[in-house]
Amino acid sequence: MAVTRCEWAAGSSEAMLAYHDEEWGVPSHDERHLFELLTLEGAQAGLSWSTVLNKRDGYRSAFAGFDVRKVAAFGPDDVARLLDDPGIVRNRLKVESTIANAAAVLALDSFDAYLWNVVGGKPLVGRWASLADLPAETDLSRALSRDLKKHGFRFVGPTVCYSFMQAVGLVNDHTTSCFRYAELTQQA
Repeated sequence: MAVTRCEWAAGSSEAMLAYHDEEWGVPSHDERHLFELLTLEGAQAGLSWSTVLNKRDGYRSAFAGFDVRKVAAFGPDDVARLLDDPGIVRNRLKVESTIANAAAVLALDSFDAYLWNVVGGKPLVGRWASLADLPAETDLSRALSRDLKKHGFRFVGPTVCYSFMQAVGLVNDHTTSCFRYAELTQQA
């Protein structure tokens, strides 16, 4: 029997299918994973998700496995090293934002608690019939963007924030026909 997936994942690479089927939209409370996805969503700005997903292992290696304390301690030599690393998106603003964001995460009592407070502690559930119905940003992602910026985060515009919210399961935006929609809605 054929499995129905969200349109953006149908016919994709094995990596994209695995990301859709196993990770996207699954509620995450792991601080390292949250920081990783925030970094990757920021890196995606202006690029395709497949480009960034294909560089994920490079990011993990380049950014110390997304150990927030280690990344927050990166200095100018690390920035130079990262800008020469073909395993990541070599954009100075994006690289420097990852380091700044690590410091901003450390300044919070709990990045996990901060994020989940935004949605009242449980995932919001979209009810979208097709990819065309999904918003690129919402009032909530705009509010999150403004607040993250107040806390010193960078590369966290409303669209990046909404993509991040979808990725880490703050929002279940699998389309209603997707097999993951029902699974994740039942878990919520």
